[in-house]
Amino acid sequence: MFFLVPLLSFCRLANLSLSHGERRATAGEGVRWFLCALFAVFLTACGKAESEAQITNISEAPTRSIDESLEPIKCQGIFEQGGLVKCKTIPNGIVAIGKIKVRADNDGYVMLGFDRDAPKNETVTIFVEDGVELAKTSFKITPREYTISRIDGLPPSQVSTFSDAQLKRIRASSARKKKGFASRQQTMWFKDGFTYPLKDFKKTSPFGAQRILNGVKKKPHYGVDIAAPIGTPIYAPADGVVSLADDDLYFEGAMVLIDHGQGLISMYLHMDAINVEPGQVVKRGEKIGAVGSKGRSTGPHLCWRLKWRNRHLDPELLTKWPTDD
Repeated sequence: MFFLVPLLSFCRLANLSLSHGERRATAGEGVRWFLCALFAVFLTACGKAESEAQITNISEAPTRSIDESLEPIKCQGIFEQGGLVKCKTIPNGIVAIGKIKVRADNDGYVMLGFDRDAPKNETVTIFVEDGVELAKTSFKITPREYTISRIDGLPPSQVSTFSDAQLKRIRASSARKKKGFASRQQTMWFKDGFTYPLKDFKKTSPFGAQRILNGVKKKPHYGVDIAAPIGTPIYAPADGVVSLADDDLYFEGAMVLIDHGQGLISMYLHMDAINVEPGQVVKRGEKIGAVGSKGRSTGPHLCWRLKWRNRHLDPELLTKWPTDD
């Protein structure tokens, strides 16, 4: 590279002689202009190489700095099968649990649910916003024992076989429910646990009970059944937004869904009356309807259910939400 400076000066002299009209067409002059052209090509190649190196360095540079002294995730809640925890991690970070990935809000808060049959250990991975893994941890989940209940005397159509008309109605009901369950409120309406939706009731079936209908073993019952007279007021157990209010569903009869944020949706089945509309914001303790026995029901009661992104949770557990005391 040491010859570039003399050559650059040489070319500048050529330009200077041209500007005064003093250059003659000689063999030496041709050589000088050939060397200048060669220098220009070399300089362009060097500039291109430097530009490409700069672009490569930019793409490889980290897009976000992380304070490694901070705890990657800290959670509070119910660490049991069917439980829920509220966690604090990096703002807008991605948290993966099982096959589910969720994004924390702008303050770093995110909810994680544990299914009825969750394993004894749940692995959680935290990613920064650009997809780089930040940390990995695991939660110990307390297992539970579930009861077995039998219900006999149900019409065969409600146990094993359905007519074409019934199947048509079931499919239509499923399509409407799917829209309600697809709701994903970004606001974390859920703050610190649930209150019971009924003030006076008798619990007739716990969460997760295995049911045997007319002698046929069925999938677990994912709700908590609480019995009360028809017309008993039902209240929202926590703040949220109504994502479904439908009074003509095949299995559930009349049902309301409340989206509590980040995929946490509570359900109220077999209602006699509905007092809310889709899109309506409800507050804890606000009346949303009345107890009934519509749909697939053997008597007046409220079937109270809870889901977190298709994981079945126990809503009654959230009435035991831990405090900071």
